[in-house]
Amino acid sequence: MKRRNFILLPALLPVTVLAGSVLYTDSQHLPENLPPDIPVVLLDGPERLQTEMFGQLSADSELAAAQARQVMTSPQWQQRQQQLITSYRQVGRAWELGIRKVPAVVFDDRDVVYGTRPSRSEIAVI
Repeated sequence: MKRRNFILLPALLPVTVLAGSVLYTDSQHLPENLPPDIPVVLLDGPERLQTEMFGQLSADSELAAAQARQVMTSPQWQQRQQQLITSYRQVGRAWELGIRKVPAVVFDDRDVVYGTRPSRSEIAVI
């Protein structure tokens, strides 16, 4: 009987508690004048982080392995690894939501709206 009360709890919460917006984009479509309370997820974040962490690894597999081990034994590795995990989870969430292009704004973790800002040639001069 008590479990039923908890199942209905989300229905009783104010809409503002459940509402939220997230902007999914990439480094080529960065937002301008976005309110600070809107999270931005960069879908090219994992690749950018890996490039930042490891740089250009050697074509020689043994040397590349040594370079990677050096990065992974650094004092910053745990923090950087967590950033990479978070970034991949965000990309996975975008995939679950069915995001097909960027920028995309997701409302309430279910409704997706796509958009871009107009290019200079699309702006009408009045």
